[in-house]
Amino acid sequence: MGSGGREHALAWKLASSPKVDQVFVAPGNGGTEKEDFVRNIDIDPMNFAALADFAFSQNVQLTIIGPEEPLVEGIVEYFSKRGLICFGPSSAAARLEGSKSFAKRFLQKYKIPTAKFQFFETADAAIRFVETLSGPIVVKKDGLAAGKGVFICQTTIEAKEVIETCFSEQKTAFQGLLIEDFIEGEELSYIVLADGEDFKPFSTSQDYKRAYDGDTGLNTGGMGAYSPVPFVDDTLEEKIRASIVVPTLRGMIAEGNAYRGFLYFGLMIDQSGEVYVIEYNCRFGDPETQPIMMRLESDLHTAIMAALEGRLAEVSLTFDESTAVSVVMASSGYPEAYETGHKISGLENLKEGKVFHSGTRTIEGVIKTNGGRVLAVTAKGSGIAEARRKAYESVDEIHFSGQTYRTDIGV
Repeated sequence: MGSGGREHALAWKLASSPKVDQVFVAPGNGGTEKEDFVRNIDIDPMNFAALADFAFSQNVQLTIIGPEEPLVEGIVEYFSKRGLICFGPSSAAARLEGSKSFAKRFLQKYKIPTAKFQFFETADAAIRFVETLSGPIVVKKDGLAAGKGVFICQTTIEAKEVIETCFSEQKTAFQGLLIEDFIEGEELSYIVLADGEDFKPFSTSQDYKRAYDGDTGLNTGGMGAYSPVPFVDDTLEEKIRASIVVPTLRGMIAEGNAYRGFLYFGLMIDQSGEVYVIEYNCRFGDPETQPIMMRLESDLHTAIMAALEGRLAEVSLTFDESTAVSVVMASSGYPEAYETGHKISGLENLKEGKVFHSGTRTIEGVIKTNGGRVLAVTAKGSGIAEARRKAYESVDEIHFSGQTYRTDIGV
């Protein structure tokens, strides 16, 4: 369920399973409709009744949720009441992403390392607080923000401007602001498959959130990613599992909201090697999904069914030895205003890798742009240098008006 590159990658991987006859994607995009054994259906992911009716009409055995909003709004409970199997956390468990203030208080309660923070419901109080600080200052919108609700402000003046803008542009999901300490270090995306008690980790990945080279510009939903991350050794991964993942799952059980689904840990590794949770997401990351799915050797459908049935201990997630790099091609202006409807050419010329569509649609047989992030061009290699070369060679073959992309993914 969904229309982005994450959903394309998941649908593509699920369709490769011998246990899957057909994958439906609601609503899908111009790329999903061209995959074998995949069919788009024109239903909004927030129209729970129509989705459930379709699932009944087609005898759908499993529904997997891609984006966060349906999860936060309770699609898992709705499908369950109608006797349908839906994979993802409950709305109560999805508050880990749906409410940053809930997530931070949860982290604090269960002594899971995270940055110190303060929560504010008024602009005046937030401004008075930042006037006591020096930069960098982290300002976060409380509520869903499509990956674009975090601001790293270098000065107090910049932080005050962000605060005033956030409160003046309040949207439905906006619940206030968090202001937290800035932690300098390396970011890491760590994603697990959880069955309520047990978990299996996917391969590590790292994404690039800023719009432009050198990590400059506004935060985006993600401009590229690669997997695996070379600085993560066995010792660091064991620390992540012991100090972050296990306490999170045990804490959710203690809260009465055992977590079943994909759980994304946005982590920061500081210069001393300490690990901090920057954010939770209640679904797969985008664009991290794309390189991870390219390397996944295990049957994704089998693993998800094991998680649904509480028997994850019986399965394993294995990955090939390659490195995968994914470069996002976006519409000029993203993450702010951008144009859509431009013809995309060159997709048929690619010799290496896989192109996952994010913001595309087919109009009279022609694939056109239909979003800010348009394509995630993904390739594998024996190491990151080879994977980068192949990915950017493919990027060079693709053209649409106003295209833009970072040139430093994987550097």
